[in-house]
Amino acid sequence: MEEIKTTAVANLEIFSEVLQNLAATDRDIMVVTSDSRGSGKLVPFGQKYPDQIVEVGIAEQNLVGVAAGLASMGKKAFAVSPACFLTARALEQIKNDVAYSDNPVKLIGISAGVSYGALGTTHHSLHDFAVLRAINNISIVAPADNFETAQAIKAAAEMKSPVYIRFGKKGMPANLQSDSTHSEFKIGKGRIIQEGNDLTFIATGEAVLPCVEAVKLLEKEHNISCKIISLHTIKPLDTELLLATATTGKPIITVEEHSINGGLGEAVASLLFQNGFTNKFKIVGFPDDHTVSGSQIEIFNHYGISGEGLQKTALNLLKL
Repeated sequence: MEEIKTTAVANLEIFSEVLQNLAATDRDIMVVTSDSRGSGKLVPFGQKYPDQIVEVGIAEQNLVGVAAGLASMGKKAFAVSPACFLTARALEQIKNDVAYSDNPVKLIGISAGVSYGALGTTHHSLHDFAVLRAINNISIVAPADNFETAQAIKAAAEMKSPVYIRFGKKGMPANLQSDSTHSEFKIGKGRIIQEGNDLTFIATGEAVLPCVEAVKLLEKEHNISCKIISLHTIKPLDTELLLATATTGKPIITVEEHSINGGLGEAVASLLFQNGFTNKFKIVGFPDDHTVSGSQIEIFNHYGISGEGLQKTALNLLKL
């Protein structure tokens, strides 16, 4: 299936615009970058607010330490760096300087998942959900579209506890919800993109869009009605929505741009199984293997994170 064409912009662009708007009236907004001003779309921010941006160079551990120090003094510190390095090289600082010390740093992981596709495994970030889920006192958010991105950044700016927000590079729709007039966003609460009765897709971040593609195929070609949940917050989970979804007894497919180990799928499976649910269940993500290289869309297609791939997974789960 052809990739859905969109005139929307990358979520990172929305992140930059919202941050500039916030900084215009809030001198406490501070950005710390690790030689990622360009890739983080922060050049305009630096030009407008040179006194509110700190460049530490390629030094992710320093990045997090400086951001934690600023946050400890009441600043609203946004630490911006490629997700693959931010959540690996600086993991100890995230654990101790941010989460353990309760400094409300806003950790922004850019070019997450396989956004740096052709650069290979060293630049893929398929571990960040897993490692951060194991750390107390940090929320984990992966916005799916421009609307969720804007709301997440506004909410993060006012949070009094640490938060990690990851972004890819792909141009995303302004709003994936079928009826945007009913859009709601709250960190910790999932967002229903579309209602359906036969099967539920639960996805996060840029993996929500392939679910929308798959649901259109399933409805058009097989008259199958699917629900889509954008579970933009991996931690804390929206347990109320997930348990209510499982009560239908219908199959559930989770989809993420992350390893199948320790991510969205395992979090949802653990919650449901421990609460006695036995719905047919499938985790779609990246297997425990060496990742292939290529563009993001090529890698997605390879692992079945596409409209056609997810349609096949759904039909197999439904045994059709």
